Amino acid sequence: MRNLVLLSFMLICGVVDAQIRDSIPSFVEDYYLVKDGDSLMIQLKEVAVLPKHKFTGQKDVHYYFWFKRKVFKAYPYAVLASKRIDSLHLRLSRIKSKRKKRAYVKRVQKYLEKELTDPLKKLTRTEGRVLLKLIHRQTGKTAYNNIKDLRSGWKAFWYNTTANLFKLSLKIKYDPAVVNEDYLIEDILQRAYIDEALPFQEPKLKMNYLEIVADKKGTVDVEEYKRMFAKQKKRRKKKKK
Repeated sequence: MRNLVLLSFMLICGVVDAQIRDSIPSFVEDYYLVKDGDSLMIQLKEVAVLPKHKFTGQKDVHYYFWFKRKVFKAYPYAVLASKRIDSLHLRLSRIKSKRKKRAYVKRVQKYLEKELTDPLKKLTRTEGRVLLKLIHRQTGKTAYNNIKDLRSGWKAFWYNTTANLFKLSLKIKYDPAVVNEDYLIEDILQRAYIDEALPFQEPKLKMNYLEIVADKKGTVDVEEYKRMFAKQKKRRKKKKK
């Protein structure tokens, strides 16, 4: 069972070690570009249509696209976590020998250390938090419950204690119908799926995600990020004095 949580541990360690400070959104950077073109008659696939975004000001647009980059960066790791856990379950069910299981564990561990550790350590704290939420969305379990179920409650307690030192929680859940940040994540994902900007993977945490996003009618609330950066600016001014 040990190798079932290797990926979770690597993801968690990378998130916990994330010490990169979130950078303030640029208000001069172009986040999107629209070009005029010739008319073209094509046959379109049936797609969902979501409400147009409602921003209270231009700054809100920049904060939204700043957060969108965070989601785009974290999402592939959550998709990978779900795929790896599924494949590990399948692979383990076919291995009878304990010796071969141990050898397989070592191969998986080396792969994860080589491919994931360095990229994950480059995540900011916000990206780490988003990743933990997306792991819950894609795998159906929080990082804490994955460790608790597959290792022990004691291991889960100590990993979560370490995460708390970096203002993260392995118990964090994904609830876009209630939590504003989770709704923003889901809004970004659903629109990315429609635009084919991100690959779709069926989440194991079952909810009517499209309906949740549609019910918000395009409302965008980024006040928590404004407050976060306002605090950063105050700390910087104090250090300069």
